[in-house]
Amino acid sequence: MEEDTEHPAPARRGPHVRAPRDLAAGVLVAGIAAVALLATGDLDPGRLRAMGPGMLPRAVAAILGLAGLALIAAAFLKDGEPIGRWSLRGPVFISLAVIAFALTIRTVGLALAGPLVMLLGGAASPEVRWKELAIFAVVTTVACAGLFRFALGLPIPVLILPGFRL
Repeated sequence: MEEDTEHPAPARRGPHVRAPRDLAAGVLVAGIAAVALLATGDLDPGRLRAMGPGMLPRAVAAILGLAGLALIAAAFLKDGEPIGRWSLRGPVFISLAVIAFALTIRTVGLALAGPLVMLLGGAASPEVRWKELAIFAVVTTVACAGLFRFALGLPIPVLILPGFRL
């Protein structure tokens, strides 16, 4: 086999990213963890015997940060997929679902806000099966209303209509 002397391979310097998708995911996850740690900096973590409001969020953020660092390290150690094209459909519909929930939970209640959010969130996938999603949305909303409002007694409005409030 003859060596190509006209076009020699470029010399590699420093670490080489073998899994760009893993690297991007790791940076994103580690960034979210860093923001969470900064946001919970004022909360008292308490002690193990008397946990404070900051212990769980910080622990979850720390675990998330470790997972992000593991993804970043893996991107340099094992081969993976390149970053391909991605659609805006998912992020747009998930963002719309979050906004819809924020705007409807206090105005019409969980009975309408719940299914609306799940249907909008389901639209994020091109493979959505609407009939199954609608059934899931109704069953999940009934379960959430039963748990949060009636079992736990939280002041979450279930249904708000003119002249009627549950």
